[in-house]
Amino acid sequence: MYHEQERDTLAFSHQLYAETPRQLAFQATSIAEAEVWQGELRAKLTELVGGFPQESCDLQPQVLDACEFPTYFRETVQFQSRPHANIFGYFLSPKPLNNSTPKPTILCLAGHGRGVDDIVGIEEDGTMRSEYGGYQNDFALQCVANGYTVLAIEQFGFGHRRDPIAHQKGGGNSSCQPSAGAALLLGYTMVGWRVYDAMRAFDYLATRPEVDMNRLGVMGISGGGTTTFFTAAIDERVKAAVVSGYFNTFRDSILSLSHCIDNYIPNVLQYAEMYDIAGLIAPRALFVESGTEDTIFPIEATRFAVNEAKSIYKCFDAEDKIDLEVFEAGHSFHGVGAFEFLKEVL
Repeated sequence: MYHEQERDTLAFSHQLYAETPRQLAFQATSIAEAEVWQGELRAKLTELVGGFPQESCDLQPQVLDACEFPTYFRETVQFQSRPHANIFGYFLSPKPLNNSTPKPTILCLAGHGRGVDDIVGIEEDGTMRSEYGGYQNDFALQCVANGYTVLAIEQFGFGHRRDPIAHQKGGGNSSCQPSAGAALLLGYTMVGWRVYDAMRAFDYLATRPEVDMNRLGVMGISGGGTTTFFTAAIDERVKAAVVSGYFNTFRDSILSLSHCIDNYIPNVLQYAEMYDIAGLIAPRALFVESGTEDTIFPIEATRFAVNEAKSIYKCFDAEDKIDLEVFEAGHSFHGVGAFEFLKEVL
């Protein structure tokens, strides 16, 4: 008998998902077993995102510009991630400046849009916004206002790091699609490229006397939340991660809805769901925030995924190190519970 449902591509994907065992799903019953599992899944995840260079190139850091604002200092910086790839960003220091007292520091990662300028209050014409704006609500400036030193970097494919065609199209256009496609063709992923940039950003922060590397956080929304999440899972230097507008299940978001190609990691569902990967962050701190009207990361799937991740944190006796804030809005940065959480863990 003919079944019309068999023309439904989403139903087909969900059927395959249901039939695919996650080979490295969390099953540990003790901290010792959980730590062995973390090592196995972290190694597999690193492989799946395309791996990282065996040797780090010299950072060759530069300060391109410096500005003073009423409550903070801003340096425009550049450093090398890998040969032929420079990272552009802003290093923000709250006043009063005291280099002899290292501060907790947050790496801030913007989502799709105008890129890093849009989280440090810089308008497209170069002027400064008078109040927090856009769906990202200048969260890097919010971090500074809460007393943190900040490094906000441009992600691969956004803003200052785009191809000429994206530049010609205007400020809000990314070069994610050709870049992420190129990564896949070459055996890499955009997730892996961006995570490695974040790891190199930590290497850069380690050279700055203002930074307390024992109190290192990472924060991002949307595409920045993606990089935040996978960076915290892979790089154990991260002590706290704030993931806004991303954490969900692969099944209900990335697999089921239309997303930028930069979200995709080939074969990941052969091994783990998103909440398993969250378990790689345990017992380090993880805060998730999500809007009730977020149409690309359905809120009920976020609640479910956080609850699954909490069971892994429970195995580490670290239930107080994971939290979720749900707020009444769409896909946007909220930053209320997140900063309260960071005060406790950083």
